[in-house]
Amino acid sequence: MEALIRREGGDPMVAPSVQERALDDHQGALEFVGRLEAGEFDLVVCMTAAGLAFLRELALADAADGSTVARLSEGLRRTHIVSRGPKPVPVLRELGVKAHVVVPEPNTWREIVAAVAARPERRIMVQEYGRPNPEMTAALEALGARVTPFAIYRWELPADTEPLREAARRLAARDIDVVLFTSSIQLDHLFLIAAELGLEAEVRNSLAHHAVLASVGPIMTSALEAAGLPVDVIPTHPKMAGLVKASAEQAAAALARKRVLRS
Repeated sequence: MEALIRREGGDPMVAPSVQERALDDHQGALEFVGRLEAGEFDLVVCMTAAGLAFLRELALADAADGSTVARLSEGLRRTHIVSRGPKPVPVLRELGVKAHVVVPEPNTWREIVAAVAARPERRIMVQEYGRPNPEMTAALEALGARVTPFAIYRWELPADTEPLREAARRLAARDIDVVLFTSSIQLDHLFLIAAELGLEAEVRNSLAHHAVLASVGPIMTSALEAAGLPVDVIPTHPKMAGLVKASAEQAAAALARKRVLRS
């Protein structure tokens, strides 16, 4: 993202706010392979490439002869696969598995539910992303599905939180004009660090009334609005490059509007 921002003439401050970490307990992953083999699921929803990659690596580590990976691939091939957008598809391809449905933009859980509603399968395993999604689970269950969420990794704060702390301090001091968000967990972690610094009120005020807020797509927008933060920039397509370009094109006018409102 830093290179994209510079290319558009911006002066970026990149503050990593999240890391993906595989769960310490690997037994659940191995049990999942067995449940696939046993035919417990008709349909598997692949939420992220990262989760599939973690699962593949754990399967590789389980047996030196590759037998666990072979079991995973065969089990997945026996189901119908719904991929949340295109990112999981290359990992599936490496496993020799085809995605039957690739959920279109903006790749939210609502598009996933719509895709599942059009299919007959109702024994569903959901490979979760960094945290549970109870809204999607409830919506799938409302279709008559038996839903089994499966976690292989979780989102955590980055090992080095100093860049995020510096971002919170600069926001509190109103030293940042534009903030780009690509995931709701980024907002959660920003507020967590701001609270640790005793700056949560100042950061919230800066986000609400000083900085231009750019959201990558509808889920992020909903998270910002739920926090009482109006969104100023939303790209046509929920992609990082589109987010940076839309921000470059719209941020100056949005910032001028906020300054008029503050005066």
